[in-house]
Amino acid sequence: MKNDSALATTHSPLPGLGGNGPGARLTFYWGPMDCGKSTLALQMHHNHGRQGRRGLVLTRNDRSLGPKVTTRIGLAQDAIEVTDDLNLWDLAYGKVDYLICDEACFYTVDHIEQLADLVDRAGVDVFAFGLASDFRSRLFPASQRLFELADEVHRLQVEVLCWCGRRGHLNARIVDGQIVRAGEQVVIGDTAAHAEVRYQVLCRHHHRSGTLD
Repeated sequence: MKNDSALATTHSPLPGLGGNGPGARLTFYWGPMDCGKSTLALQMHHNHGRQGRRGLVLTRNDRSLGPKVTTRIGLAQDAIEVTDDLNLWDLAYGKVDYLICDEACFYTVDHIEQLADLVDRAGVDVFAFGLASDFRSRLFPASQRLFELADEVHRLQVEVLCWCGRRGHLNARIVDGQIVRAGEQVVIGDTAAHAEVRYQVLCRHHHRSGTLD
């Protein structure tokens, strides 16, 4: 999987205006950090591609800081970086059967509208993956729109634990060992303890109290 290109396959002709016609769906998979969203995204890309379907992998603000999808278990995949001015309709219309949209929480609301148009008007299956909320526990605008528009919404069931042992579902931003609650909504960081800006999954109680292990 590491050496696949962003375009999964090139040999299968597209039937009509996309992959599934009226049966195409917009599906949103969400969960906190470390729950396996990117891993599932790459697995789905692999499964659809090996059946001869044509697809693209998209991402934005991946932890690698490059145009690729990376996972915490070592998988990596070249991808197309979604920028503010990238029109997803123009990118995919008439060219693919499906889209894998990793880090969809960081897309613009206009991008989500374009994805819905690709499903409804071009028959493209869209599989979106991302966080629901930011470091302040507020919904990302793109995630909110996905919750509103998606045909299916799935919370990933890989359990991520807070340091206290409770189920963790909120992402805390930590700078100099302290939880911060102000700043830009999107700041790329890591989960490593030595990182200048890092993120940690906490339960609601400890996210609200600001208590770290």
